[in-house]
Amino acid sequence: MADTPNRKFTLAARPEGPARPSDFTFLKEEAPTPGEGQVLFRNQLFSIDPYQRNLMGNGSSEWPAIEIGDPMGGPTVAVVVESRCPDFAPGDQIQTWSGWQDYAVSDGSDIRKLDEAVAPLSTALGPLGLTGFTAWYGMTRVHDFKPGGTLLVTGAAGAVGSTAAQIGKLRGLRVVGIAGGPAKTAYLKDELGLDAAIDYKADDVEEQIRRALPDGIDAFYENVGGPLFPVLMEYFNPHAKMVVCGTIADYSDTELPRGVNYLPRLITLIHYRFVDIMAFATPYVMHAFPDFLAEMTPLVASGKIRYREEFVDGFEKLPETLLTLFDGSHSGRKLIVRAD
Repeated sequence: MADTPNRKFTLAARPEGPARPSDFTFLKEEAPTPGEGQVLFRNQLFSIDPYQRNLMGNGSSEWPAIEIGDPMGGPTVAVVVESRCPDFAPGDQIQTWSGWQDYAVSDGSDIRKLDEAVAPLSTALGPLGLTGFTAWYGMTRVHDFKPGGTLLVTGAAGAVGSTAAQIGKLRGLRVVGIAGGPAKTAYLKDELGLDAAIDYKADDVEEQIRRALPDGIDAFYENVGGPLFPVLMEYFNPHAKMVVCGTIADYSDTELPRGVNYLPRLITLIHYRFVDIMAFATPYVMHAFPDFLAEMTPLVASGKIRYREEFVDGFEKLPETLLTLFDGSHSGRKLIVRAD
C-alpha cells in the first residue's frame, strides 16, 4: 500500500469539560502493510456513540482512556483489501474496532464477518452492534424484569434506549420512555409502540411523569442521569430493579454537581423499598456477544426490533458529528459517518 494515504483523527488533548474540535488532530500517513497472518482493511462506516467522550478521558467515566496520539476509538464497518490470513479474503465485509482511520491491519481476532443478505451492514454498528448489545445485556442479563410491570427508559429515542424499550415490550412490560422534544416522544409512541412517553424538555415534565407512572416504576433502564433522576426515583415501587447503563448528562463533568445532595434520600429509598440497583460496562461482558447475536439477529431481520439511522457523508465530519451528541442538536437516530 505504498503511496496510499491513510487519513486519521488522533486524540490531541484530553477535554476539560465538553469535547472540542481542537481535541483532535487530522493526519495523513502511509497506509499500513499487512504482515503474515494479518488482513488489511479499509473503513467505510464509522459509529458515533456517547461513550466515545469517555474514551477521551477527563470525564466522569471509569472507562480506560485512549492514549494521546492514538486514533480516536470506535467501531467501524470495513472491507478487506488484502489478506494474509486464511480466514478472510479480499472483498469480505467486516466489523472492526479500528477507530477513526481509513486503513488498519488486524490478525482477525478482533473482527467479525458480516453478511449483507442477513441484515444491512450498518446494523453492525447499531441494533446488531455495540449499542444493540448494550441494550440487550442490560435488559436480559443484569436483572430479571418480570412481565406486567412498568419499565421506564431514559434516553429512549437514542440507539441504546430505543432498543432497550422494544426489548421490554417484547418481554411483556408496560414501557414508558423519556426523550427530548415532541418529535422524539411521538416516535416512541407512534412508531415503537411504547405505552407512554415523557418530554423532559417540556415545562410540565413533572406532570407528564405523574400521568405516565400512575403505578410507579418496577424496572428502570437508566441512560442519562442528571437532574431529572431525583424526581424519578420517588416513583420506585417496592422491590424495583434498576439498570445503570450510562449517565450521558454527566459524561463531561470533572467535578461533583452543585446543589441539593439527594444521596441520603436515595439510600433511604433503597433501604425501605428494597430497590435493587445494578450497573454494567460492555467491555467486561463481551463474552455474551454470540448469545446476543443469536437472539437479536432474527428480531432485527424480521422488523420486530426497529431502528433509525442518520448518515453523515465525509471522513472529515467525524469530530463535529460526535460533538452533536452533546450540544442538543442530535435527532436521536443512530449516527453513522460514511467515508468519502
